[in-house]
Amino acid sequence: MAPILSKGFYRHYKGRYYEVLDLVRHSESEEWHVLYRTCYGDFSLWVRPFDMFTGTVLIDGVGQQRFAYVGNQHPEGVVASN
Repeated sequence: MAPILSKGFYRHYKGRYYEVLDLVRHSESEEWHVLYRTCYGDFSLWVRPFDMFTGTVLIDGVGQQRFAYVGNQHPEGVVASN
């Protein structure tokens, strides 16, 4: 069964925005990955293991989400891809 992750926009802990498009599965390991697009530059597509995408990072000893959901509307100031 697929894990649950909302499609939409996420803010990376370093500040940039990304759009989650879907969940995909690795053909060999069957591990779930997140398919997402950068909201800057060339708007390229990327995949990252689900557990890493939804995981936390320690910043100055404080745990925070690697990617935090910000909604399904383009965040203010984020340019839409073509």
